[in-house]
Amino acid sequence: MNSLRQFKSANAPISPATAWYLSDLGEFRGKQELYTRQSPQRLKALREHALIESAVSSNRIEGVTVEPSRVRDVLVSPKPLFRDRDEEEVRGYRDALTWIHQDAQRIPISNETIQRLHAMTRGQIWDSGLYKEKDGDIIERYPDGSERVRFRTVPAKQTPAAMDQLIADWQACLEERWVPPLIALAAFNLDFLCIHPFRDGNGRVSRLLWLLQSYQLGLEVGRYISLERLVEQNKERYYETLEQSSQGWHEGKHDPWPYINYVLSILKTAYREFSDRVGEVKAPRGAKRDQVLSGIERVAARTGEFTISELEQTCPGVSRDMVRRVLREQQAAGAVECKGRGPGATWTTKRGNYP
Repeated sequence: MNSLRQFKSANAPISPATAWYLSDLGEFRGKQELYTRQSPQRLKALREHALIESAVSSNRIEGVTVEPSRVRDVLVSPKPLFRDRDEEEVRGYRDALTWIHQDAQRIPISNETIQRLHAMTRGQIWDSGLYKEKDGDIIERYPDGSERVRFRTVPAKQTPAAMDQLIADWQACLEERWVPPLIALAAFNLDFLCIHPFRDGNGRVSRLLWLLQSYQLGLEVGRYISLERLVEQNKERYYETLEQSSQGWHEGKHDPWPYINYVLSILKTAYREFSDRVGEVKAPRGAKRDQVLSGIERVAARTGEFTISELEQTCPGVSRDMVRRVLREQQAAGAVECKGRGPGATWTTKRGNYP
């Protein structure tokens, strides 16, 4: 029994925490048009940055990576030459994002859309765009070689019917207002992950659907702030709440609220970051420098020290020359300090300059 159907059959009470998220998101959404109308040209840098971050982060969550030095060639070049399948899949995700950014209001939530998104993100493998043909549980493997079944997904034979039901329930939920639309969005995402309709690539498709449905509900923050990056930064909580909310899902005895609140918290964090950054966005001419400075803040907040390679991963699409230039500038200003020499040198931030 999926989460959306659970809301139809019973009056599910909304917790104070969920109501708080909905209130804050409603307030942010009300300010959204003011932000975008206030400085539309200045937001171009944020859009370009978010597009690259989203493609890199969403794939990296699933272990699909691109060398930092290759990010620009793979994601920005009009006709990239791929070195491996990982690069092809990251570029495919970027193309799927572009489709959503451009046509969200005209893209229906349907089996055809979901399968097309999967095909775009999985390249030309044999089952791209096809629902799974064999049963496949979600297995967690440990360093000592042991493993456990984290979740038993919907059997392959039942998957098409389960997806049909999920899509129908989504439409009915919006039309009949079983719950507020944002709760429905998060519940749909949970149900999609529990059905697990594809052999592989379900997580990436779920995040694309999250973005698409957000746009259709009027939440545009994912255009400027990468939701995928925020999920990656809170990956442990993502898996924790997903496991909590999936237990008992098949019997309709699960608790969807931990995962629903997680989705709402990511959206709120994105809006808070957007509101903090929209007034700081410089003209596009200085966008790369600002991206590196923002990257230094993020890596400094995590560990207090970093390497150039780690900073590059935080600043996709920025050349190594630009990263080095900004570091030299910050070093001269006394904001950062270099320990060691060569590519493996460690950089640290001076107290009071970064978090």
